[in-house]
Amino acid sequence: MDRIDTGRAHSARVYDYLLGGKDHYQVDIEAGEAMVAGWPSLPVSMRQNRLFMERAVRHLAREEDVRQFLDIGTGLPTSPNLHEVAQRERPDASVVYVDNDPIVLAHAEALLTSSPEGRTAYIDADMREPESILESAAFRALDPRRPVALTVIAMLHFIRPPDDLVLVRRLLDPLPSGSFLAISTATADFAPGELARVTAEYESRGIPMVSRTAAEVGTFFDGLDLLEPGLTQVHRWRPGPDQEGIAPEQVAMYGAVARKP
Repeated sequence: MDRIDTGRAHSARVYDYLLGGKDHYQVDIEAGEAMVAGWPSLPVSMRQNRLFMERAVRHLAREEDVRQFLDIGTGLPTSPNLHEVAQRERPDASVVYVDNDPIVLAHAEALLTSSPEGRTAYIDADMREPESILESAAFRALDPRRPVALTVIAMLHFIRPPDDLVLVRRLLDPLPSGSFLAISTATADFAPGELARVTAEYESRGIPMVSRTAAEVGTFFDGLDLLEPGLTQVHRWRPGPDQEGIAPEQVAMYGAVARKP
C-alpha cells in the first residue's frame, strides 16, 4: 500500500469514478469532473469501451472457443470483470490479469474469484517490461498448444510510440497460431477538440495520453486476420441494444479483434 499516491489523480481511479465506481479519491473526482467539463460525452465513451470488452470476450469465448485470456493493463475490478464474462461462456476458461499498479494490486482479490472449473491469476508486472510477464509462473501455466486471447483494452493510449507496437508484438509472438489480439485505444478522429481538452487534463496531472488515427491503430494488426467488422469505433463493433442512439462524436475509442494466422 506504500506505493499508492492518493495526492495525485490516477488514470485507473479516474476511470473508476467516471464509470460510477467507488474506488477513487477526491483528487480523482476533481480530475474527472474537469475532463467532463471539457467533454461531457467522456463517460459515454468510457462506458462504450467497457461494453466493447464484454462483447469481444463473449464472442471469443462463445464463438471462437477461446479458453485462455491474457489481459494487459487490467485496471480496477469492475463487474463484470473479464473472467466473469469468459467463464459464463466457458466455465473452464483461464484468465491471467497483468497490471503493475499498486491500487489495482490492492483490489486484485476481486479478480481472482474464478469459477470452480476455471482459473484466474494476477501478475504484478509492467507491460513495458514484457519479459517479466512472459517469464512469470502464471503465463507459463497457460497451455502453449491452445489459443490465447491477448486483450489490451484502453491501455495503449498511455504508452507513447514507437514502444507501443514493439511491446504488443513481443507479447503476441509467443502465442500459438489461432490466438487472438483485442485492442481498444483512444482516437481524436471524431471529437478532436473535445479529446484535446481531455488529453490536456491528463497531461497536466502527469499522465501521458496519446490519441491515434485509424491508420495508426491498424498497424497493431498488421499480419493478422481482422474479425468482422474490422477496425471501428468500439460501439460499432458487433453492436447490441446498449449501442443504440450513440453518436460517433460521443465515442473516442477505436477497437478491433484479430486472429493470428
